Amino acid sequence: MGTLYLVRHGQASFGAADYDQLSALGARQCAALGAWLHGRGRRFEGVIRGPLRRHAQSLEAITSTLPDLPAAIEWPGLIEYDARAVVQALAGVQPDAPSVPGMPGDAADQRLHFRLLRAGLLAWIEGRTQPAGMPTWRAFADGVAAALDLVRERFTGDVLLVASGGPIATAIVQVLDAPAAAMIDLNMRLRNSALSEFAFNARRHALTGYNALPHLDQPERAAWVTYM
Repeated sequence: MGTLYLVRHGQASFGAADYDQLSALGARQCAALGAWLHGRGRRFEGVIRGPLRRHAQSLEAITSTLPDLPAAIEWPGLIEYDARAVVQALAGVQPDAPSVPGMPGDAADQRLHFRLLRAGLLAWIEGRTQPAGMPTWRAFADGVAAALDLVRERFTGDVLLVASGGPIATAIVQVLDAPAAAMIDLNMRLRNSALSEFAFNARRHALTGYNALPHLDQPERAAWVTYM
């Protein structure tokens, strides 16, 4: 039986014009994770990552302290949803919904953004909206399921997967056979560089760990724990 280690990317550039860029802290988070895995003698048969820049940069930071990783498989089905498009699509079903352009910076705007994001994700999952430039929820979920199938079909040892909160939360929902809407809360609680784990064999995956930060579990790294 193998173990699939699902890693959410390190802190990206929340509040900047281009969110899809790892911050300096995000790189440190991921390098610390690589060092933790290396220190425990983890060796990986396979590596899979999502197609975004922050996925590639997170894996690069992990690789800097975890040598001898195999070449990564880039999996398009691990694309993250577009938070801006999800929020803006609400206007089609909720005309009085306020618009929060981009990634907001101050605390009040952030609270409003995440309230609208939750509502927008639920509308997308339920098929009441179709955010511009995004797949349907069904197609998004199918892309994640195909990545899990790839792991079971191709590997028997440990596998490292680097992606975003949306695909990882969706994978957990699928493994638990939970309602699709449970993805929203699982997604919102995932911390940057957090580690979730599935045990897997040729037939199935089973959840064995969620949202852990063993590599940041020191008092001097308390400020390294981030969500956005």
